Amino acid sequence: MIDWSISVASVGTEELAHLEMISAILYQLTKNLSIKEIKESGFDTYFVDHTTGVYPIAASGVPFTASYFQSTGDAIADLTEDLAAEQKARKTYDNILRLVDDPDVRDPIKFLREREIVHFQRFGEGLRIVQEQLDSKNFYAFNPSFDRK
Repeated sequence: MIDWSISVASVGTEELAHLEMISAILYQLTKNLSIKEIKESGFDTYFVDHTTGVYPIAASGVPFTASYFQSTGDAIADLTEDLAAEQKARKTYDNILRLVDDPDVRDPIKFLREREIVHFQRFGEGLRIVQEQLDSKNFYAFNPSFDRK
């Protein structure tokens, strides 16, 4: 068993809180829009399906799906996926910060961005610990959860 300072449950709980914070921001920004503002902003296609309700969807219009959760049971594959996910989230927050001037939006986004960086660091530590406990000449030779030497 690998001893590590971060738990999947704690990160998962925090990531759900991130979703809740983003949803709250979106709700606050859209709750009092007029029909004219909805049309002028290009929000009308979203409005047709969801009014101003919060519906998890990418900027590209692709709805959220559980298929985004990549879990293989292989510690190296999963931690590498986690690292990539944290960087993608940080990049998304960077892009939001490039587009938004409102401090009521920027401040929580900056906080969320900082948390993604911390998660990236913790997952990196976890990957280092896993790799140190494997055969240092071939990290990818087996799944340590099932395959034994």
